Parts: sequence; C-alpha cells; structure tokens
Amino acid sequence: MEMSTVPAVHDATLPDKWIEANSSVFRENFDRMSFEVSHHLALHPLFQLPQLMELAERTLKTRPSDLYYDMGNVAPGQKWKDTGRVFSPLKALRQLEDSSAWFIFRSTQRDPAYTELYRHAIAEIKDMVGGGIESKISREDIIIFVTSPKRVTAYHIDRECNFILQIHGKKDLHVFDREDRQVLPEEELERYWSVDHNAPNYRPELQNRARSYKLVPGNGVHVPVNCPHWLQNDDNISVTLSVNFQFIDSMRADVYRANHYLRRLGINPSPPGRSSLRDRAKVMAFSIANALTPLRTDPLSTEPLSQARRSEGRK
Repeated sequence: MEMSTVPAVHDATLPDKWIEANSSVFRENFDRMSFEVSHHLALHPLFQLPQLMELAERTLKTRPSDLYYDMGNVAPGQKWKDTGRVFSPLKALRQLEDSSAWFIFRSTQRDPAYTELYRHAIAEIKDMVGGGIESKISREDIIIFVTSPKRVTAYHIDRECNFILQIHGKKDLHVFDREDRQVLPEEELERYWSVDHNAPNYRPELQNRARSYKLVPGNGVHVPVNCPHWLQNDDNISVTLSVNFQFIDSMRADVYRANHYLRRLGINPSPPGRSSLRDRAKVMAFSIANALTPLRTDPLSTEPLSQARRSEGRK
C-alpha cells in the first residue's frame, strides 16, 4: 500500500487563499471549542513523500532534535514514554507502510524550502482571527506529521492553539471539551503545566463525550489549547500539517503550576479564573520558586519547562 501519488505542482497553481472556515463559527469557537475547516494544500509539492524524505535527511543533519519518531502498536491511553524504536528514522520512513511509525517534523519553517509555506499559512490564520492576535502570540510553528497505516496517536493535550490540516490519507480525530472536569481534572492540568506532559489520562468510558471528525485530504480541525484529543489512522499512509501558535499570557499556566505545589502541601486550591487577586498572588509566589522546578520535555516540544515559562511572556 502506497500513498497515492499526486503530480507535482508549483505553488502558483494553488489559490491565493489556502484555508477556509465559516466566519461566524470561527469567531464563536476560536480557542474555545473544536470546529472543522477546509484547505487547498493537499496538492502542495512539499508534502509528497520524496520531498518529506529529503526534509528528514536535511533535518537529521542540521536540526536532529526537530525530528521525532517512534514505532509500534499504540493504544489511545498509552504514554509517550512507553513507545519504542526498532531501527533508524530514515529506514522507518522508507518502510512507512510496514514500520508502524509516527513522525513529527517540528519547526519545519526552519528549513528554507518550507519557510514561505509557513509565512503564508500563519498569516492566513492571523487574518481570520483578527482582533490584534499578533500581539498575543509568543511562538509560532508548523509541524508535519507522517503516520503509518492504522497507527494511533495517543491521547494528549497541547500547549499550542492548533489548526490540524489533513494532506494525504484518512484518519479519525477525537476531540474532548477541556472544560469537562471528568474528562480533564484540575489535578491533571496542574501536573501537565508543572512536571509531566503525560499527565492527562484517557478514560475509555468517556469516549462518547468526544467530538469525532473524519479527516480527509482538504479538510482540517481547529483544536484549542489543552483540548484532549487522540487520532486513529485509516489503513493508509497519512500526512498532516499542524499550523499552531502559543499565547503570551502565562498567568493561567503559572496558576496551574502554583496549584500543583499547593496541592502537594495538602491544600485544595481554587482553579484559575475564580479570583484575579488570588491568581496574581499565586503567580508572584510561583515566580520565586520557579528556578527550583524539575525540567522535562515531551515529543511535541523540545523546550524544558523552565525555558518555556520564560518564553511565554516574551514575543
């Protein structure tokens, strides 16, 4: 089984506008709830497997930490630390049909061949958001995911505001409401922002609370910050583009971090947003202890927590 070959096309054959969304749905749900979008990037030549193999080779030579991969059968509730590798990334990519692999090409805009694609895509999203969003963003990124047939991407949450655009193949995306505390308890959010990107736990008995989308070439889904989600690839090779950014506002994250340590002291802290006075006091107290907090990373971010905290407040 091979990914269907698509004739190479020049960027000029693409329409001026790449990403489409219902404007009223966008305004109402942006960074609140998931919703579907459409796009015109499925024929873009930079997403063909030969070009992605070249990208992998260049990335391994110049930015090896920006190419993550793992292999094997994965269940929705499995943790990143429980995945493994059998052979080299280039071999796994060449044998994608049978390697049960999942690849993440992080910060693809750092590769000169993809820089203009990044600029165009991120500019369109900023234009759709409007409202001075530029001043609220601390970090922008495009990530390419390449996935073997039937492979699962485990349940997780992200610190980024995501637009997941399907390029090749089909897969199912299941997105949960981040405000549902049975799905995502406060304690798991606190641990996520403090010490453990593996903190959110999949609860199969609550799967019916997810909003499910069939991703096909030409459509995509907006996934807000911290909305739990997982994916099941169809019996095909899949290529997916994530256009995403992180917000500057660090107060909510730092309140979660402060609450994590308060809970360890036996205190039952109030969630962020209940009292602006308490939130500010927690942030101030947390900033004093910040340097003592353990570091950690996850497959979707190479940035240690202490560095991430510093970058949240800086553009």
